Amino acid sequence: MATVQKSLGNIRRSFAPWADATQSPVIEFDRVTKRFGEFKAVDDLSLGIYRREFHALLGPSGCGKSTLLRMLGGFEEPSQGDVRLDGQSLIGIAPHRRPVNMMFQSYALFPHMDVAGNIAFGLKQDGMAKSERDDRVAEMLKLVKLDGFAARKPQQLSGGQQQRVALARSLAKRPKVLLLDEPLGALDKKLREETQFELMDLQQEMGLTFLIVTHDQEEAMTMADRISVMDQGRIVQVATPEIIYEAPATRYVADFIGSVNILAGTIESSTGGTTRIATTSGVTIEAETAGDLATGSEAFFAIRPEKMRLSRQKPADVSINALHGEIWDIAYLGDMTLFNVKLESGDIVRAATLNSVRGASEQIGYDEAVWLTFTPDSGIVLAG
Repeated sequence: MATVQKSLGNIRRSFAPWADATQSPVIEFDRVTKRFGEFKAVDDLSLGIYRREFHALLGPSGCGKSTLLRMLGGFEEPSQGDVRLDGQSLIGIAPHRRPVNMMFQSYALFPHMDVAGNIAFGLKQDGMAKSERDDRVAEMLKLVKLDGFAARKPQQLSGGQQQRVALARSLAKRPKVLLLDEPLGALDKKLREETQFELMDLQQEMGLTFLIVTHDQEEAMTMADRISVMDQGRIVQVATPEIIYEAPATRYVADFIGSVNILAGTIESSTGGTTRIATTSGVTIEAETAGDLATGSEAFFAIRPEKMRLSRQKPADVSINALHGEIWDIAYLGDMTLFNVKLESGDIVRAATLNSVRGASEQIGYDEAVWLTFTPDSGIVLAG
């Protein structure tokens, strides 16, 4: 009788130890600073990561995310602060003596060894008996779906298969924490998307803590339980993917994650959870806010393209939050179409429509006059 594989969705949906005051992080970066000469790669950073969490460090090149990963792995030491695992400081402990393992972007497989030899390398270095090594290698090959590939050399494998061997080698020693440094960067888009879900399933099945470094927002949003968005050596927001996307804490986060329209202006009025913003584009926006904001202060309204409704005529039920312009650019992406709309002020705003019907007619075209409308709760007000 075939085994029915159960969905891990319920596990991931209910997993939120950071919201439980009785839970303590398994990984702690405590006011960590890392200097290279006069340059601060990491600047007085604190972060807690919980057991069995899939955590992503997300940011542009040079933001300090890989340096943070290397300090946890033991390849760099902090200039100041402490790094702790299970409450114990890791300062001064050699990489091979830490219960963590790192998987690099390059995979770093030994070309003269076969797949089995690559996976068993760390186990052999630790003095594990050959029979036990062989059993562990077989277990890892089955885990990454490479049964029958034990005798092949790395150059006989595809990029995706090499990535799986590197993953198996990283997991073979059963570390408490697996560190992944841009692990999927060398894969093509389709294989990368497939591997993301496989990594999520593996992480849950093995009960490990994963910490991944990536500059790919979609990758972080897909895999992570929480995301730390980094900028210039600091963390600017730590939250679940949904909160990061729907409620960014700053303009930087809003602009870095996905596509967004950010309209600048000043607060015209703010009371009772409703704020009116006079934008520099010449229109007034009404938005929902959690609290009152100071009249006359600078503010920004951030709204995602898919939250805007695009139409040739101004909807009869709309009295506020209506932008008028003309179609400037169109990008057909298959599942959706993106429209760049040039407003009367000259500003460009992007809207997205879902292509839910095959071969839909009456598609809006270039240079057409259009209206963009949205509800007060469609976007978020960010302070200047």
